[in-house]
Amino acid sequence: MIDSTTALYFVFLASFLSIAYALFTAYYVLSKDDGNERMKEIAKAIQEGAGAFLTREYKTIAIVAIVIFAVLWALGLKSRHFGLLTALGYLTGALLSGLAGFIGMFVAVRTNVKTAEMAKNGLAKALNLAFRGGSVTGFLVTGFGLLAIAGFYTLSVYVFKQPVEHTIKALIGLAFGTSLISVFARLGGGIYTKAADVGADLVGKVEAGIPEDDPRNPAVIADNVGDNVGDCAGMAADVFETFTVTTVAAMVLGHTLFDKAGTVGIATMFPLLIGAIASVSAIIGTFFVKLGKSKNIMGAFYKGMIVTAIIALIIIYFASKSIFGNGLTYSWGTVTSTGVFLASVIGMAITGFLMFVTEYYTSYEFSPVKSISKSSTTGHATNIIQGMAIMLKAPALPAIIIALGIFFSYELAGIYGVAIAAAAMLSLTGMIISIDSYGPITDNAGGIAEMAELDETVRAVTDPLDAVGNTTKAVTKGFAIGSAALAALVLFAEYTRSIGGLTSFDLSNPLVLVGLLLGGLLPFYFTAMSMEAVGIAGGQMVEEVRRQFKTIKGILEGKAKPDYASCVDIVTKEALKKMIAPGLIPVLGPIIVYIFFGKISLGALSMGSIITGFFVAVAMTSGGGAWDNAKKYIEDGNFGGKGSEAHKAAVTGDTVGDPLKDTAGPAINPMIKIINIIAILIVLTNL
Repeated sequence: MIDSTTALYFVFLASFLSIAYALFTAYYVLSKDDGNERMKEIAKAIQEGAGAFLTREYKTIAIVAIVIFAVLWALGLKSRHFGLLTALGYLTGALLSGLAGFIGMFVAVRTNVKTAEMAKNGLAKALNLAFRGGSVTGFLVTGFGLLAIAGFYTLSVYVFKQPVEHTIKALIGLAFGTSLISVFARLGGGIYTKAADVGADLVGKVEAGIPEDDPRNPAVIADNVGDNVGDCAGMAADVFETFTVTTVAAMVLGHTLFDKAGTVGIATMFPLLIGAIASVSAIIGTFFVKLGKSKNIMGAFYKGMIVTAIIALIIIYFASKSIFGNGLTYSWGTVTSTGVFLASVIGMAITGFLMFVTEYYTSYEFSPVKSISKSSTTGHATNIIQGMAIMLKAPALPAIIIALGIFFSYELAGIYGVAIAAAAMLSLTGMIISIDSYGPITDNAGGIAEMAELDETVRAVTDPLDAVGNTTKAVTKGFAIGSAALAALVLFAEYTRSIGGLTSFDLSNPLVLVGLLLGGLLPFYFTAMSMEAVGIAGGQMVEEVRRQFKTIKGILEGKAKPDYASCVDIVTKEALKKMIAPGLIPVLGPIIVYIFFGKISLGALSMGSIITGFFVAVAMTSGGGAWDNAKKYIEDGNFGGKGSEAHKAAVTGDTVGDPLKDTAGPAINPMIKIINIIAILIVLTNL
């Protein structure tokens, strides 16, 4: 029978295998050819811009992080549970989250030019290289995530001899550290990438009538940098946070439900074990990501996902039989091995369904995107109207899928079953992030091919890779949002237990209504501030690009070189300045509500933020992705093609959708989890 110690050993092994695979793959990718001197020059500018932004962003985040570290440590004067131990957990989560994003982006901004060069050898080889480059980020996220949780637990209990009860509770601090990095990385990277995109699109495409990645566009380097800091480093931090928070929440709940005082049983370690099993399975799954005879790129990714899920579920089946063979009993009833295994199946099935639904709404193979493209033929306004209609429809199926998943997993194993479903869903993180990070790599590869004026045969390879990249990025965001809803629900369940086992909130109680209304408000105000930040920064980019077109003689004729650095500098400063205020909303909101209205309102605040946050996030990310690919569908020669009036309307729609899908929408994921984590921290510190 597998015990908690054996499970812990396997988690360490899986984390080391994941990290080793990521480093070996990085070595393989970085050994490939960079192409000609012009390609190297462009790639170097992107690398320098991305590195400079991320360094400055992390320095800004570090200031906030140090303040919160000191506050968590100071709370130890009142409660030993949340003293130095919790502060160290918080620091561990923050550091490893940042490191995963930084290394992943380092490799991604070097894989882009190599993918452009590899495109000369055909679609299959370019796809393979881009995916391998993305898998570095994917497996660093899971490897570091497993190492953070297992390593912190081992050091605390076995090295520093801290009580088990303190250690388990202090894991909430680790989850908080990952959440803090995530919300600022998402906001900073999102504001940067979309502000740069606005300047490149509105002035370059619409006003000057030049292609998207034309080297005459002063914003083109900033735009390519933004793809990496937003969709690579930002998404890595986002899903790293979701992975660790979900696992920690499931572990804490398992400990609360099943363990005797001072002990850690296998029910506590099982969610972590699921992540370790799937992480190793995903390494095998990567070798099945290959282009078939149909040349279906998404089909190649689905093969890898299916193989990963099947292998993982087979191992989880035998592990659950060994662990829960005789059943575990608590107040809800008995948890059986069958119930736990089927809850795991439900979690992975939710991932598959969410991927398909998101692809349906964001790929131009299906009617939603085509309907937006068609509406562009009658103008800008009709493009926006149809895009908003698709955006508002998009959350329906994901909501139904998650609702059914919650219902059946609860029927199978109570609230622990919901936690297991969430952990199983997040266990596929390695493969999901590999697919996501492929997106900015292929986007940049296409841009480098355009700027370096490579043969049209190269763009014939990079363009379809890039188009699928938009879908994979949208799919990952759908996955992150869906898992965030489940993770927040598990956190909320732990909150209700922490305040004395409260199982219901009476709507006739004004404190409940106050909390629900304020919680429902926060995601809307948070996204409003995020959108406003993009608008302001984007406006400055527009003015800068216009200034260069007017003052630098010969720029549009290709006789003078644009000042790329000034655009990078402008958008970097604005992104770092504008990310702080919205980032503090999920931290200060729960504290203020607790001070004025108490624990009941704080719990209701958490519920309200989960409900509205989920719908706003899904609508924004799917709607934005649909607008983006509607533009690309026209650029492929449909409804008039590039330069047509329909294309101009589609560019406007894409510009509106970009900050929705890449800034505001994805940042809601860590936001709602921070609210729930802060609520638990407040209760457990007895403030």
